[in-house]
Amino acid sequence: MSIGRLPDHEQRILDEMERALRRNRRLDRRMRTLRLSRLPDPARGIVRLAAYRPRVRTVVILLAVSVALLVTGIITARPGVIWAFAAVWPLTLFAGFRLMCRRAGG
Repeated sequence: MSIGRLPDHEQRILDEMERALRRNRRLDRRMRTLRLSRLPDPARGIVRLAAYRPRVRTVVILLAVSVALLVTGIITARPGVIWAFAAVWPLTLFAGFRLMCRRAGG
C-alpha cells in the first residue's frame, strides 16, 4: 500500500493510524459533514428558475423601479445609477415575459 513517498514501515504506521481514526464513529461523522461533496446542483437552480411565476404586483414594482432608474440615469449620468438600472432591467424583462407566458396559457 506504499505510495512511493514514505518508507514501508512509516506507511504501515500511517495506515494503522487512519484505521484507528475511522473506528471513532463520532469523529468519522464530523469529518463526513465537513466534506465539500455536497455542492449545490446547478440543475436545481435551472428548474427553480423555470418554475418562477411572478405576480402582477411584482412586475409592476420592477417596472416602476426600472423606469425610475432609467430616468435618473439619463438625468444624472452617474455610473452607480446606470449599473443599478443594468441590474434591474433584465429581471424586469424576465419577470414580464414569464407573466405574459402564464397569462397566454403557455
